[in-house]
Amino acid sequence: MTQEALVPIRAITRGPKFHWFAYYDKLQFDPSGRFILGMEVDFEHRSPQPGEAIKVGLIDLEDGDRWTELGESRAWCWQQGCMLQWLPGSESEVIWNDLEGDRYVCHILDVRTGKKRTLPAPIYSVSPDGRWAVAPDFRRLGHMRPGYGYVTLPDPNKDVNAPEDSGIWRLDLKTGKNELILSLADIAKIPREGFDFANARHWFNHLLINTDGTRFEFLHRWRDVAPDGTLAPTWLTRMFTASPEGKEIYPLNDFGKTSHFIWRDPEHILAYADYDGKGWRFCLFKDRTREVEVIGEGIMVGDGHCTYLPGNEWILNDTYPDKERRQQIYLYHVPTGRKVVLGRFTVAPEYTGEWRCDFHPRFSRDGRWVTFDSPHGGNGRQIYLLDISGIVG
Repeated sequence: MTQEALVPIRAITRGPKFHWFAYYDKLQFDPSGRFILGMEVDFEHRSPQPGEAIKVGLIDLEDGDRWTELGESRAWCWQQGCMLQWLPGSESEVIWNDLEGDRYVCHILDVRTGKKRTLPAPIYSVSPDGRWAVAPDFRRLGHMRPGYGYVTLPDPNKDVNAPEDSGIWRLDLKTGKNELILSLADIAKIPREGFDFANARHWFNHLLINTDGTRFEFLHRWRDVAPDGTLAPTWLTRMFTASPEGKEIYPLNDFGKTSHFIWRDPEHILAYADYDGKGWRFCLFKDRTREVEVIGEGIMVGDGHCTYLPGNEWILNDTYPDKERRQQIYLYHVPTGRKVVLGRFTVAPEYTGEWRCDFHPRFSRDGRWVTFDSPHGGNGRQIYLLDISGIVG
């Protein structure tokens, strides 16, 4: 398989087991840049079975990429793992989701002291101060979008289009208080001309708190339901923002087409979207306004997992496989419109659908290193480290 790294690269995990971190909008690097989080599994190319566990661990970049096991999780999926991440605002605590009995929970572990506490609900996006988090109904998500939710607990509202007791929860990470702040019934009541919700089944996906914790974003998605109960194979999407209490809801893009996104700052979201019928592009939306700016038109072509490096001068992004199964990781320089390819890698055709291996590039907190998940080395999905200091200075 092709490996064409255009900057220094090394694998920081190795077989025979498989390793990955999953989503691109979480803190994988600790504040010092020395320790990196990852997950470990001993199979690929199939869905996880109910209750099947993965390991979570720590990689020491200054000690031969030594792996230290931290725990395990039975609440995970291929695309987003178990939401493993460093707890924002902490030097040594990590957080991840798990299963205990008949409910999903999250663990907070201090990797220095070994002190661990468990809260009675899972997390999806954590506030910048590490005090609270929001999460969708992972049971619902597992049913409506396999590969993003969890499979162990069934959706109690499987046949309900817009349940009142399912939606977005806010979890206090200090006290463990968990409350439903926005239901699917609530969101289905917000109309939009041209959309008919009469026979639609709704769910929430892709939540992200902004950079100062004053707002959060969420995607409202729905599939049409046929008379025989069959769900349509495709869905439509509305992108909303809301206050931390689930109030002051604003339809930032209600055209029906939004994919991956990232907050640039407290007021702006970069998203791959179509907002005006002129096609999919990377668009910079200003929250609670109709202001939209197209970014990288003709250069950042195709969907990708986008993030801003510290300082917002560079956008880190990737691509999906082309006809030859080649995927890119690249930087886009916002002031000049310049694209810098970091690497091109060929991914085997087995990595498709629910168990595909998107690169999901993540950066160190000083913006000098990038990690990504890839099977291009021929030994299954592993985590790779790129040195971009020569580009970004």
